[in-house]
Amino acid sequence: MKKLFTDSDLDGLGCGLLAKIAFGESANVTYCSYRNLNERVERFIDNPHNKQAKVYITDLAVNAHVEKKLANRYKKGSHVKMIDHHATAMHFNNHEWGFVQAEYDTGKKTCATSLYYEFLIKEKMITATKALDDFVELVRQYDTWEWEKNDNKAAKRLNDLFFILGLEHFETEMLERMKHTEGFSLSDKEELILDLEDKKIERYIFSKNRQIIQTFVDDYCVGIIYAEQYLSELGNALAKLNPHLDLIAMVNVGTRKIGFRTIYDEVDVSKFAQKYDGGGHPKASGCALYDETFSLYVEKAFPLSPIKMDAPKNDHNKKESKYLSLYTNRNGDRAVILPTEDEKWVTLDLQENAKNQFPTYAEAERAVKRQFAAGLAFDKDFFSLLTDLLKKSEEEIRANLTISLEAAKQELLKK
Repeated sequence: MKKLFTDSDLDGLGCGLLAKIAFGESANVTYCSYRNLNERVERFIDNPHNKQAKVYITDLAVNAHVEKKLANRYKKGSHVKMIDHHATAMHFNNHEWGFVQAEYDTGKKTCATSLYYEFLIKEKMITATKALDDFVELVRQYDTWEWEKNDNKAAKRLNDLFFILGLEHFETEMLERMKHTEGFSLSDKEELILDLEDKKIERYIFSKNRQIIQTFVDDYCVGIIYAEQYLSELGNALAKLNPHLDLIAMVNVGTRKIGFRTIYDEVDVSKFAQKYDGGGHPKASGCALYDETFSLYVEKAFPLSPIKMDAPKNDHNKKESKYLSLYTNRNGDRAVILPTEDEKWVTLDLQENAKNQFPTYAEAERAVKRQFAAGLAFDKDFFSLLTDLLKKSEEEIRANLTISLEAAKQELLKK
């Protein structure tokens, strides 16, 4: 028996697909997550009937306890081979049976499927074909998010199809398709289904963006969302729509997992996930939902109000105004951003009359959003602030709007 333990995402499935092509009916593949990998591997290797089995682990890393058991198994002459590409698993290179590589010598990022494919070719266990080459490269580009930089929508659509069909159906379809060795592509029917799916994803992201909760975990400003669909697309989109957040935490109660995403090079979510016995890539990682993470990301976060979104179509309260820009949150807190004569930007907390100064509007806005989970206020709230400051009616203010705005600005700068 050739036993493979691998992840249940597209990269993990790519490894499973390769194992079934290479080993045929002798391949036995178990798709796992960080939550159940250790228990499944330990149970298998503890069974004396599996002593002669060739054990492969790809795209996931076992804990220290199971690592010692695997090392002992290898020492006694039984087969173990672990192949991974996550930086958090580099210590497995200390074992003769471990191979972890995050990047090729060219600087191109690896994935478990590409590394396993190269291993099987080198060991003459599989024959390279154009179809396999194409499929493996699509998986690699999607898993490393290189597809976004290259605008390779085929890689993203492959993952979308995986999500739509489900693991078992997708695997069966891909195994059949790999019989055609001249190249790999999606069918016209699949492309049509994916076009419809793209529209569903757009609507889903829009709705979830209105539900995102903001809190601080350690020194990070974290956006928390409860979601079960399109997690890769969702995490990336929410991070871009809310650039003041350091990372996005997507809580899937059904699968008892949390996925972490970031768009910032200086934020390493693989290390962030390690605190919860998880792991992954610097910009995409995950962990299990257990007592500690449930308390932090569900119990404590759930009562918080969602982030207030920016008003989309204001005529008067606009960003980078030469007078003032008003931000509000769902609790009614208000903050303004004001330009100064020396081309700086001042933030003013209207509850505490606390001021801070920033060199750019973007930095000032980031500070306001991180502190208040606020968004650009609607015009009606903007005029409500002006009436409070100037003790005039909205009609009077609108009649002399430029003068009123300058007066309001000067009044705020005095605070």
